[in-house]
Parts: sequence; C-alpha cells; structure tokens
Amino acid sequence: MAREKFQKVHSSAVPVHIENVDTDQIIPARFLKATTRDGFGENLFRDWRYDGNNQPIADFVLNNPIFSGDILVSGKNFGCGSSREHAAWAITDYGFKVVVSSFFADIFKNNALNNGLLPVQVSDAFLAQIFEAIEADSKATFTVDLEAQTFTIDATAASTSFEINSYKKECMLNGYDDIDYLLNMKDKIEEFEKKRA
Repeated sequence: MAREKFQKVHSSAVPVHIENVDTDQIIPARFLKATTRDGFGENLFRDWRYDGNNQPIADFVLNNPIFSGDILVSGKNFGCGSSREHAAWAITDYGFKVVVSSFFADIFKNNALNNGLLPVQVSDAFLAQIFEAIEADSKATFTVDLEAQTFTIDATAASTSFEINSYKKECMLNGYDDIDYLLNMKDKIEEFEKKRA
C-alpha cells in the first residue's frame, strides 16, 4: 500500500502531557472490531475525550480548539501495554504524522513505523523544552526533518537528532510499505535470480 512520501513536517503540535500512555488509552479495546484502518481516529483517546454520555470532556487537549497540528507530543513511555497495531492506525487516522516522546514501547514504535507514523524519541530535557514552547504559544511550530533526522523548536532554533532504523527511514522517505520496497527492487531481484540460475 503506497503511502505519502515523508520528507519534512513543519507544524504546530498537540500536547498530551501524560506519562505511561498505554495502547488501551490510545484506542480502547471495544473499538478493535473493524478490519480496515479507516475510522479509528474518531475514537483516539476515546475515554479521555468523552464522558459516559458521549459528551466531549472540555479540559482534554484534543477537545481544545487552540491546539492543532500534525505532531502529537506526549510524556515518557508512550504506547506501552498490549500490542495493537490499531493504536498507530488511530493516531494516523486522526491526522498526526509524528508522535514525540522521551521513550516509546518497542512494539508501538515498530507498529508506528510500519504504518507511516514517525516516532521521534528525544531526551527528557528536550521534551520538557517542547512542552514549554507549546505552553508559551499554543501555535508554536516545529520542524521534523526525516532526511537529517532532526527535530527543531522553531521559536528558539533548539534542535536535537533522533534515531531511526535505516530501512524504515528509506521506506518512509519513499512512501513504501514492505511490499512496495520489494516491488521497487524487482529488477534487481530478477537479475540476481538470473545470475544464480
């Protein structure tokens, strides 16, 4: 399934200043019945966004119109808990392209990369700077450069590098999933097979 190529994201951010956000909070288990990736965004953080009467909870950040953007910023240990690819689906379906934390659960991180969502892991200190920038200005912008592997706070020009698996980086830069990557190498594979024969 070809995806949009990921080069740079220049955007404001939505701050979820909570640590240990688990996958059941990202997308509650009762919403995992669908077999396609569409529609999960409307239930992202469902139990934090809505009360028992399905009314928006005013003080939850996704219900606050002053916050918007392609970047989700969260506290340490994001995506912990049970393995569910639907968590990445919900975040991307809502419209986020990048999620930032000072630590990600490994399974969530892999699921994110497999679904075109860039997990950017930064230090605790740099994460604090990001939250401070958003607190000072809800429309503060940030630049995520995948090619250079940098995250920059535009207002202060403070920047940090982040790690990413080189294969996953290539896939994201080219808009490939695993199948697209292999199809792109079809000629090389066929040439290799001819030489082997």
